[in-house]
Amino acid sequence: MDTRRVVLAADHAGYPLKEEVKEHLAAAGIDVIDVGTFSEEPVDYPAVVRKGCAAVLEQQCPGIVFGGSGNGEAMAANKVQGIRAALCYSAEIARLARAHNDANVMSIGGRFTAPELAKEMVDVFLKTPFEGGRHADRIRDIES
Repeated sequence: MDTRRVVLAADHAGYPLKEEVKEHLAAAGIDVIDVGTFSEEPVDYPAVVRKGCAAVLEQQCPGIVFGGSGNGEAMAANKVQGIRAALCYSAEIARLARAHNDANVMSIGGRFTAPELAKEMVDVFLKTPFEGGRHADRIRDIES
């Protein structure tokens, strides 16, 4: 997974936080692929999440999806073959999502996550490698 590029996708409720995280990533020199939405006009999240997940698979890079709570976005993302999305609400959960679950998409609730926490979670998610071992066996079991 190439962490020099990151796909971002959001519905209208996640849009403001997506924009803050996008600036943070760009300032760190990370190439951002923003698939929308591009305003706070209401939009249904499943379509934008599917678009984001398609870009994650095509670009072989991580993705971050944003919504009001992040729950629906994680559920929609996990319907896409090849995506392992985790709802993250702390830096430790973001670390475990990568280290133990090999998540390639993180979901963040824009209405419940402060910008500084979101940036910290994203940084941890991107720098944490998958541990493999017994965790790889579990991933294979999930995918079967």
